[in-house]
Amino acid sequence: MIASLRGWTKMAAACAALLVVLAAPLMAQQPELAGQPEAAERGPGGEASLVLPALDSVDVGGYNGRTLLMFGLGISLLGMAFGLVIMARIRNLPVHRSMLEISDLIYETCKTYLLTQGRFLALLEIFIAVIIVLYFGFLSGMDAMRVVIILLFSVVGILGSYGVAWFGIRVNTYANSRTAFASLEGRPYPVYQIPLSAGMSIGMLLISVELLIMLFILLFIPGDYAGPCFIGFAIGESLGAAALRIAGGIFTKIADIGADLMKIVFNIKEDDARNPGVIADCTGDNAGDSVGPSADGFETYGVTGVALITFIMLAVPEAATQVRLLVWLFVMRIMMVIASGGSYLINEALAKARYATAAKMNFEAPLTQLVWLTSLVSVVATYVVSNLLIRELGDGTLWWKLATIITCGTLAGAIIPELVKIFTSVESSHVKEVVASSREGGASLNILSGLVAGNFSAYWLGMTIMGLMAIAYLVSAASTSMSDLMLAPAVFAFGLVAFGFLGMGPVTIAVDSYGPVTDNAQSVYELSVIEGIPGIEQELKRDFNTNVRFEHAKALLEENDGAGNTFKATAKPVLIGTAVVGATTMIFSIIVLLTAGLTQNLDKLSLLHAPFLLGLVTGGAVIYWFTGASTQAVTTGAYRAVEFIKANIKLEGVTRASVTDSKKVVEICTQYAQKGMFNIFLTVFFSTLAFAFVEPYFFIGYLISIALFGLYQAVFMANAGGAWDNAKKIVETELKMKNTPLHAATVVGDTVGDPFKDTSSVALNPVIKFTTLFGLLAVELAVELTADMGTGVSHVLAAVFLALSLVFVYRSFYGMRIGSAH
Repeated sequence: MIASLRGWTKMAAACAALLVVLAAPLMAQQPELAGQPEAAERGPGGEASLVLPALDSVDVGGYNGRTLLMFGLGISLLGMAFGLVIMARIRNLPVHRSMLEISDLIYETCKTYLLTQGRFLALLEIFIAVIIVLYFGFLSGMDAMRVVIILLFSVVGILGSYGVAWFGIRVNTYANSRTAFASLEGRPYPVYQIPLSAGMSIGMLLISVELLIMLFILLFIPGDYAGPCFIGFAIGESLGAAALRIAGGIFTKIADIGADLMKIVFNIKEDDARNPGVIADCTGDNAGDSVGPSADGFETYGVTGVALITFIMLAVPEAATQVRLLVWLFVMRIMMVIASGGSYLINEALAKARYATAAKMNFEAPLTQLVWLTSLVSVVATYVVSNLLIRELGDGTLWWKLATIITCGTLAGAIIPELVKIFTSVESSHVKEVVASSREGGASLNILSGLVAGNFSAYWLGMTIMGLMAIAYLVSAASTSMSDLMLAPAVFAFGLVAFGFLGMGPVTIAVDSYGPVTDNAQSVYELSVIEGIPGIEQELKRDFNTNVRFEHAKALLEENDGAGNTFKATAKPVLIGTAVVGATTMIFSIIVLLTAGLTQNLDKLSLLHAPFLLGLVTGGAVIYWFTGASTQAVTTGAYRAVEFIKANIKLEGVTRASVTDSKKVVEICTQYAQKGMFNIFLTVFFSTLAFAFVEPYFFIGYLISIALFGLYQAVFMANAGGAWDNAKKIVETELKMKNTPLHAATVVGDTVGDPFKDTSSVALNPVIKFTTLFGLLAVELAVELTADMGTGVSHVLAAVFLALSLVFVYRSFYGMRIGSAH
């Protein structure tokens, strides 16, 4: 692995050097360009050259804007404290040493994985740093301090994504063993309460850290430097999220498939401690279902905010209106953190009153209640805050119209999970049909039924997102004051819908993070082999005053895992929907720059302009390459893992697999996760540069296309995978038919669904946002170069970058085949 890392480091250095060489002729011209007055008039650095107005220059609703946002800093710190206090409480919960030993082992393997990924992120930052220095430093003639700031905040963005991901696995690996231990008495409430608390800890800290950084830039960075800070920060967190989401998704499904197939091959139970793939599977639950969503949620929240800030600065001409809208947006974010925390506390009081002493509970019910409660509280608070702050903006009706537009997104955060449950819940008729199909048709009809569920879900979710965006558009179209205040009010409306999607961000992250804890808890229980410890019942009674009910405990953990599967599924379309709707706002920022404020070349944003149409076609091709390449990495990695496990598993004379064998499986998963991520990232990187250099309006079509193709591909794959996953869960928990042909059929379906729902679909979200955000730099780089050196040079560079991308496309398939070298 070290040799492989060195080889990739050399390749990265070579590619970075190539970028410098290709731009050398242009760099030689730059001192003259930088000294020309017209360079400033052309807006060097695009969005990074934006100057934010003074926040205290205008009162917002009778309040000083700077004072309001200073209050937000305090709320952010309280939100972080909220998350840390919950983590400390979880850590202090009782747990038996046998379970603690397993959760500590899982954390150590997670830590090794994250350290390896950290080195990879540093490597990938080289590519972004080269483009930042070339474009901002040489092409745009930006002063060295600004370039350093952009680089610095790109690192802050990466560290933010990386840091919250690390926090997520630490909380989850505290919670998994405590949840497993809490199940021993046979009461369902603690088994529900601990994973949700862990999720809320992650959600509150994640959103609060993101908000704190963005408020710090707004409040303490001079206005003429804030633009570079935001752009650098957004690029960094987008890079971090994309890499962690892609690698985590590949890792987790290699491990999951490797562990699951052993159930069929050797007819052993779920999470059998003798299976060396189970520890890797537990690590993968965190790498894919905790690290990925944490980094993804952090990046989504930040990039959407940067997109709206950019829109306001580009599309709203009056400085006073810019201040009012900026302050209003960030006060809304502050309010939504308060709404999420308050809703959680209220929901916990209600759930405790209802279920604390119950012998049985529907684990999904209080989670659903939390989502709806937070959504409704946020909606009410949206109207109240809007009325207080922007009541007099525009014609006097604008405050409730903007609040209504945000509400479309906030309600989507509750409506979309309900639709997803129709196709993925253990109560779903679609999921039950997958089970019914499997009875007579085996794995074949199981897979076909899952594909049906995924396709239908894409239709209904697509229509729902379209409907909510249409309402937002109609409200914006009915507001003449919006048209008076800004360019393209419909685009601002779509950005606010994405903003509303994230309104209950802490809760969305919380219910998503519920899943990896419940999945791990079941595994920790089995791996601890607690039932086989001599005198364990007397020990637990003496040391913990616990009367154990082993069979009931296992049943509770399996049932709760089904709820975790469902709510993992519900969060995926919310995040991908946010990516697509938010990308609309970022794409508009590029359009504003290319058309000189929507005054030139608008005819090129048309199907009659051939490059634009060709860009639309190209985006679809890239989406299908991505889903194939990510699945290829899982397939080959899983083959290697299964090959090793089958050769080394010991079922006689041992109660638990050796730590050495378990770590070897983790190493295999990490190796193929890194290979897959590296090939995918560099393909995306060089493809973005290539298509930007072809022609700017070709690139706009390309960005629109990847957003739309990506939306439907992601929703289809995520929900088909969720249906297969919970079909297997029904067979295991409700029907209690493990180790039967029906169970084997559903396991096969689940292994197909694994890369669907947890690799390809979820990684499309950060890929779309990274491509769009990095595209801001790439297309400006291309425009500057074309203006200075002509289209011939631009097209030559497009060909070179395309050739480089095809090298990594080739590697992502043919270099990752099962028959290729180990």
